[in-house]
Amino acid sequence: MAKDFRQVEWDAILEDDCRQIIRLAVREDLDRAFDWTTVSLVPSGTAAEANIVTRQAGTIAGLPAVRMALEEMDTSLRLETRTHDGEQVGPGQVIARLAGPARSLLTCERIVLNLLGRLSGIATLTHQYVAAVAGTKARIYDTRKTTPGWRRLEKYAVRMGGGHNHRTGLFDAVLIKDNHLAFTIGQCLTLAEAVRQARRCVESASNPGRKVPLLIEVEVDTLEQLEQVLSATPDIVLLDNMRPDELREAVAMRDRLGPQIELEASGGVNLTTVAEIARTGIERISVGALTHSAAALDIGLDWQPK
Repeated sequence: MAKDFRQVEWDAILEDDCRQIIRLAVREDLDRAFDWTTVSLVPSGTAAEANIVTRQAGTIAGLPAVRMALEEMDTSLRLETRTHDGEQVGPGQVIARLAGPARSLLTCERIVLNLLGRLSGIATLTHQYVAAVAGTKARIYDTRKTTPGWRRLEKYAVRMGGGHNHRTGLFDAVLIKDNHLAFTIGQCLTLAEAVRQARRCVESASNPGRKVPLLIEVEVDTLEQLEQVLSATPDIVLLDNMRPDELREAVAMRDRLGPQIELEASGGVNLTTVAEIARTGIERISVGALTHSAAALDIGLDWQPK
């Protein structure tokens, strides 16, 4: 694949996002005070061990976040992983083992499980979509419909489920929609003209240090608009809420007029419809539900006897 958006990896940028989220989570629970239940009932200096266990089958994501949460709570806490991000697990499987001061383990238990459950839920749902389009050339993409502050973490989880990342934010791609054209006061740009104008703007402000090309994508909702915009050679055309028969026509038109342009289907995509959409021959399917509707994977902490 010659062109794509920057794909999220577990790197220093993602770690910084994760650490800020963890620190906010700690403040939510402790508010610069104490876990009074634990302090009242658990003697200081008590050691404990616990297993992180799945209650249902799924795809794991977020183990690096667990390690960071333990470091923020108490540097003496120890984590031994029994699996890795991106791995498929079954119910009742031990995915990690924790050890250290009992007070610290009890205080960070919910933060750890919230992080791991949320990210694993996204990875699990993504894996289901990826499996549904297996055997086609379609790739599953996320969107910007993410939890504020969690975007890179949630996009990382999509990657762990086998999906691909659409643009991370407004800074790393051009995506022209009808709402943008509504504010081109006095210009009355067509979609094709908008693509050309955006390309001139991007090229005039090119960044030599940019590792990934700034892609230009444009949204259309009719085949007539698609035909008009193909002449401007955007990198990607987003086909909004088109039926499968329209998507097949769009693929045939693209193959004839602009075979280097990739097509993305969006709207009306769910686990029931995604396979039929993929079989139309498009390259990309974007699914907001990967992040805005994923249920947390049920993961628990089982304390081990002394």
